[in-house]
Amino acid sequence: RVSLWLPLALAVAAVAAVAAGQSPLQRRVVRDVLEYFHGRSNVHFLFKERDVDGVIEREDPSGTFVQLRLGLAQTACRKRAPQRHCRVLESRRKPICLACYKFDTSDVPKVLDKYHNCGPSHHLAAKEIRQRDEAECRAVEEAGKGGDTLYLPGMFAFSRGLPA
Repeated sequence: RVSLWLPLALAVAAVAAVAAGQSPLQRRVVRDVLEYFHGRSNVHFLFKERDVDGVIEREDPSGTFVQLRLGLAQTACRKRAPQRHCRVLESRRKPICLACYKFDTSDVPKVLDKYHNCGPSHHLAAKEIRQRDEAECRAVEEAGKGGDTLYLPGMFAFSRGLPA
């Protein structure tokens, strides 16, 4: 009996180990990117997380910047009729998403700015796309710093007196 459960326990432990190595903000980015990807009109099947790499997480006084590459794998389930157990189709699409997020410093971090680009893995290697991705991620990382701080109502008050 124990031998039947061992492979399942090892698989569950491996998935938990991957998730355990990620910060709560990184997990949040992964969930958000999956939601964004599934929301696209040209995506008809559910995708699962294959791997996460190239993780950068930096804190500064304006907040926390998170950048990662999320590898996805297509499953046999259609997104309109999700099921509990969707097997991965090995020979199908395996897009890669680049995600850059900037969170504020509050107790429940809010997204100050974000950028994602999902496409076939060979597209992300194109020089022009890579340069655009780098520029967009730099802009996201700068969110909340200096002159472009978030405007909140009541931060500035101007009044004009009525003519006498």
